[in-house]
Amino acid sequence: MDWTTDPTDAAAHFARRLAVETDVSDVHAALESGDPGFVLLDSRSREAWDQGHVPGAVHLPGREVAARAEAELDRSVPVVTYCWGPGCNGATRAALALALLGFRVREMIGGLEYWAREGLPVEAADGLTRPDVDPLTAPRPVSCGC
Repeated sequence: MDWTTDPTDAAAHFARRLAVETDVSDVHAALESGDPGFVLLDSRSREAWDQGHVPGAVHLPGREVAARAEAELDRSVPVVTYCWGPGCNGATRAALALALLGFRVREMIGGLEYWAREGLPVEAADGLTRPDVDPLTAPRPVSCGC
């Protein structure tokens, strides 16, 4: 392992990540407040959206962001993007496309996978469900303390 990175460079790197990323817990808390200050955008396909999505999210597939964002999103409202989870970079690509169009944007790390694994509500055509909490991602009654 190389430990030659200057701490100042490391601090700049982590600060930059925090400026463009958010996590499932912070997004959930903001949505629960009733005034999140952003629009949550699901960048997955129609089929994936229909299987389940975060309640209150808007659907705009990543491949269509460049063509549809200007007409469907308010540029004055920041956007948080998400896709399936850490194994998918769809939310990153959607966030990049939005940033290139001049939108203020962050990516919700963990995506729908970690949203569901934390036992948060998932909405689909057949209603709202609340998956069981995965004890490896959201141990109960212990909090990670982030």
